[in-house]
Amino acid sequence: MGDVAVGARSGHDGEEHRGRPGEAAPPAADGAVASGNDSKAAEDGTMTDEQTRGEGGREPDRTSSQQRKQRSFWKELPILIGIALVLALLIKTFLVQAFSIPSDSMQNTLQQGDRVLVDKLTPWFGSEPERGEVVVFHDPDDWLAGEPTTEPNALQTFLSWIGLMPSPSEKDLIKRVVGVGGDTVECRNTGPLRVNGKALDEPYVYPGNTPCSMDDQGGQFKVKVPEGYVWVMGDHRQNSRDSRYNQSDRHSGMVPVKEVVGRAVVIAWPVTRWSTLPVPPTFDQPGLDEQTAAAALTVAPQGLALAGVVPVALWRRRRITVANTR
Repeated sequence: MGDVAVGARSGHDGEEHRGRPGEAAPPAADGAVASGNDSKAAEDGTMTDEQTRGEGGREPDRTSSQQRKQRSFWKELPILIGIALVLALLIKTFLVQAFSIPSDSMQNTLQQGDRVLVDKLTPWFGSEPERGEVVVFHDPDDWLAGEPTTEPNALQTFLSWIGLMPSPSEKDLIKRVVGVGGDTVECRNTGPLRVNGKALDEPYVYPGNTPCSMDDQGGQFKVKVPEGYVWVMGDHRQNSRDSRYNQSDRHSGMVPVKEVVGRAVVIAWPVTRWSTLPVPPTFDQPGLDEQTAAAALTVAPQGLALAGVVPVALWRRRRITVANTR
């Protein structure tokens, strides 16, 4: 009986295992389920918990990855700032620069406190100022003597150095070009202003001003502009110390072209004053260049005569030399 009992016990155990295979091999069952899930996840494009765990069943360290990204950003930031500064310097030096209007000498075209953008690119390609342009130029010969200057703080100095802010310490002026090399500019009585004998219609002159000033300090004049210079005047004619009132300086009131920084092309600030600064139509009138062209023609025949005389002189000299050798 003992044997039967033992055999029955053993047989019962075997039947129990055969009747419940899920309990007989739980690891295999778990493995099968995991494999099925893996296949389904691969098909669905999703990740299971086991797949999202790293080696050893640990979660990936997302915090350390974020810290690495932050460290990378702070390392790159000085490089980005350096590139921005270099670009700002290049733009200021070769392309465009901001200037502040410190006085009322160009009213109503420009108001005190306006910010203008000056084109510095075209002069690098040999472009010279033309009549009617509003230009910024370096003080040619102490025109600003006695004018107060402000001392900039460190921030203003830095911003002006990179071209984001006009420098209050720079001695630059802004006026309108009236005459260029070869022009004759004349003011008699109250006007009109004449260039090469042509009267200019000047709607930009400050309301209530006359084109020419009745005074004995320079308001009445007739000048011939030499090549390489320009004659400039403010639009606020009775409130502008321009070429008229600097005729006693070493340039006789003229501004050397080499001292011209560039042409003011737009009022950039304040936003309510935004506008371009085009050349007025009065400077496009027919005949304004006739006198300059006539001056060129008076020189041309002399040049042609010289060009004709030189070959004849050389030919005669050669004939004399040949005759002496015979």
